[in-house]
Amino acid sequence: MVSPKKIEIIGDYLAIHWVNGGEAFIDGKTLRENSPSAENKGETDIFGNLSKKTHPSSKATVKILKFEKVGNYAIRILFSDGHSTGIYDWKLLEELSQT
Repeated sequence: MVSPKKIEIIGDYLAIHWVNGGEAFIDGKTLRENSPSAENKGETDIFGNLSKKTHPSSKATVKILKFEKVGNYAIRILFSDGHSTGIYDWKLLEELSQT
C-alpha cells in the first residue's frame, strides 16, 4: 500500500488524504481502542498465557497529541493518556476509516 499524500491532526481526528484522492477522518477514541500494540492487544508468554496491561484513563476522552512516521509504511501516535507504542500501518488506518 502506498503512503498517504498528507496526514494531520484536526481537532479530535486524524485526517488522512490518500494518494487516490480519498480522505479519511478517524477519531482518537477509535484509534486508541484499536491500537495494534502488545500493551493493548496483549502478548503471549512462553507458557501460552495472554497478558494485557489496562490503562486507568477512559479511552473515550483520550486525545491525539502528535504522530510520527515510521518508515514508509506506518505512523506511531502519542495519545493524551501516555500511550505511544502502537504502530498503525496504512492498511490498518484504511480499515479503521471504514468503521
